[in-house]
Amino acid sequence: MIRQIWTKVNSDNHIWRVGITAIIFVTSLRLVGSLQFLEWAAFDTLMQLRPQEKIDQRILIIGMNENDINQRGIDPISDRDIALLLQNLHKHQPAVIGLDIIRYFPEESGYEELVQTFIKIKNLIAVEKILPDISGLTFNLPPSLPESQIGFSKTIIDSDGKQRRSLLAISNREREWKFSFPIKLAETYLKTQGIPPGNVDNDTYNIKFGATELPRFQPNSGGYVQADAGGSQILINFRNQGKTFPIVSLSEMQSGKVNPEQIRGKIILIGMASYSHKDYAVSSTINSKHPDLIYGVEVHAYIVSQLVSAALDNRPMVNVLADIWEYLWIIFWGILGLIIGRVIRDPFRVLIFITIASICLVFICYGLIIIGWWIPIIPAFLTLFFNGVGLAAFHRYDESLRYCLQYRQLIIDQTFDAIHSHPLQTLNIILREVQDDQRLSPQDFILKLQQLNQELRDVYDLVKGETLSGLNDADYLPYSRLDLSQPLDEILFEVYSESLEQNYSYFDNIKHKILKFESMDERNLTIAQKQSLCNFLKEALYNVKKYAYGATRLEVICTQEHGKNIIRVADNGLKIEKIADLSSHSGLGTKLAQNLANQLGGEFKRYLNSPNGVVCQLTWYAKKMGFCRLF
Repeated sequence: MIRQIWTKVNSDNHIWRVGITAIIFVTSLRLVGSLQFLEWAAFDTLMQLRPQEKIDQRILIIGMNENDINQRGIDPISDRDIALLLQNLHKHQPAVIGLDIIRYFPEESGYEELVQTFIKIKNLIAVEKILPDISGLTFNLPPSLPESQIGFSKTIIDSDGKQRRSLLAISNREREWKFSFPIKLAETYLKTQGIPPGNVDNDTYNIKFGATELPRFQPNSGGYVQADAGGSQILINFRNQGKTFPIVSLSEMQSGKVNPEQIRGKIILIGMASYSHKDYAVSSTINSKHPDLIYGVEVHAYIVSQLVSAALDNRPMVNVLADIWEYLWIIFWGILGLIIGRVIRDPFRVLIFITIASICLVFICYGLIIIGWWIPIIPAFLTLFFNGVGLAAFHRYDESLRYCLQYRQLIIDQTFDAIHSHPLQTLNIILREVQDDQRLSPQDFILKLQQLNQELRDVYDLVKGETLSGLNDADYLPYSRLDLSQPLDEILFEVYSESLEQNYSYFDNIKHKILKFESMDERNLTIAQKQSLCNFLKEALYNVKKYAYGATRLEVICTQEHGKNIIRVADNGLKIEKIADLSSHSGLGTKLAQNLANQLGGEFKRYLNSPNGVVCQLTWYAKKMGFCRLF
């Protein structure tokens, strides 16, 4: 059994090589980054399809909108207004206040008051801008705040213009660590919950809160290829909450319309909620009314919520597999496609199985996204599809090409046999008589030449007839007009009907026709083999017309019997030629039938019918008895 399997695999080395080449091709595309945009798009789509989450009520955003700016005539907000807002918030005892406003120039009016407010409020975190080269250099430092109350702001944008990553920490040129605005807010809030920050053992870049480790972004994490992973970065797991965080305007705060309970013990973020200030990011991983553009202060809120929820609620971060496991995952789906395309012979069934496997792949990746794992889906799908559908098509073409080559070789062999058996023998006799100085009368010589001429014409007619019967003649076309995707019994019945129509003058004289067309097991048949079965039935019916003179009875059986598929054509005609042993008859049709039987693992037989006529029969094993239908 093992030897048979190994022989089968070894005989299809070229098929396996094509499949392995497809896997290597797809993995190469991924290694050079050609699939990066597709993987990002798939990741964004799966993130949007996640179940809706509850809004994180621990966060409140105070967003200065266009109305706030127009009412005061100051863009964006005066130092005094900021100081008053911070003092008002501080009265209601929030857990932490995050000020996401960059001051490019201090204002004379209210500046000192703002400085004193900064000194007084110890749970205030202000933002500073980091230079684009993420070297650690910053500008616009908040006044009079210690380093522990300052966090930098740096947006990392992917090449498609969307934000999927957050920079949490970086060391400057003096090798001093700086921490981002969101992680400072999360750290301050989690300290009130008794959860301190820390570093992961053996990795100073990895950060943790309590027992919760933050998986650090690597250059090849998920669908990324050789990305800049400088500092300590994470993939953002945006909350799929439909609506944004609770947000109130500056005017609502100053007019006292905000319930103090919305502030007490909460994380408060203050920032611009106006697109005119261009403080926004692009992300398509959020399933909301406006998924593309979100304010910068909202992005900070999502990151803070991610960090706090991971530490307090065990909400998953975005994790990825190691590179070796990702490529083993891709190879697995490529091998699965290879097996489907190689084992299943029916193209329609291959497409069904590939579709089912693709759906399973999508659901697996979707389920893993829900629990926080980003697994490659695009390269896995491509290897599955190429090796399933593509390899199946290649295999069908290869099989059909082999069949055509075998058919042509049989014609050539038959031609050589015919030439050797008659014309060459006659020519040899003529040459021998001439060389032996045997005088031939002109009449005898002419008779010999006429015999040779006739034998050559017979060879010509034989080759022409065999070729036309197999390839060109209307009686023996490969049935391109037939729908070979239909059930085999229906196709064979159509072949029988066409044969009778084309030879009606002969078959109309047969008084008794016994027909039996029942469903047959065709699960492992290729299109080329179904076509060959049609040719076999056509050839058998053609031989009835050619040899069975005086036939009054015709029996055509296409069914299953005792676990075997059977095609049988029998007549009761009298043959002109006397054939002592039908098994010794080896014309082109016989060789094609024997070759087809070998392909199917079956048997071809031609034997005498009782009391008169011939039976032509092809059998091969069926896997399962099908539904029978009589015509």
